[in-house]
Amino acid sequence: MLTNESLQFLDDLKANNNRDWFLNNKKRYDIFKKDYHQLVAAFLDSMKPQDASLELLEIKNCTFRINRDIRFSKDKSPYKAHLGVWLSAGAKGQNRSGYYVHIEKGSCFIAGGFYAPEPEDLKKIRKEIAFFHDDLEVILNEKNFKKEFGDLEITESNSLKNAPKDFEKEHPAIQYLKLKSFVAVQKFDILEVTKKDFVSKMSTKLIALKPLNDFLNRGVTADE
Repeated sequence: MLTNESLQFLDDLKANNNRDWFLNNKKRYDIFKKDYHQLVAAFLDSMKPQDASLELLEIKNCTFRINRDIRFSKDKSPYKAHLGVWLSAGAKGQNRSGYYVHIEKGSCFIAGGFYAPEPEDLKKIRKEIAFFHDDLEVILNEKNFKKEFGDLEITESNSLKNAPKDFEKEHPAIQYLKLKSFVAVQKFDILEVTKKDFVSKMSTKLIALKPLNDFLNRGVTADE
């Protein structure tokens, strides 16, 4: 769980997103950072026994820097006013599927899957879906997955208008072959964050994504 003080820090940072304010509130940030790391540690303790692929992860592998990369962004706000937890077996320079927790006032969600894969990985995932779409259907229709996440996120911005190159437009899994990211998402209220059972509750939901993650990772690690 996070403290109300940490959530208030994020609110205040959002309203005062500049270097002077941040430096003047450095002590508050240090307390927030400690709180953040404790939350990540709690998720690791909860998720590792349920997914062996996470066993070697440390806190530093699952956190994000508070500084934003503003080099190519129109928004020049220097700091992130949200908190993210990313649990994935992928090493540096090796993207893999995983679990994500996003905490931000008005936009809290848990998610899992493979976000924005590189072209080569995207091709491999689509090939895995094309050849083994029955396996994917079983995963997406599993009772607990269906209850918690419904389906993969299919939006106009996340889907091609036409079938991707080298794939049949009449393929039975064409709606998934068109995807650019392969993620499932569930929103939650920020009031959940300060509850004692927050980590255990969200971990129970997240682990429903393990078969999807295994399927996607199988695709990107398979030999041609």
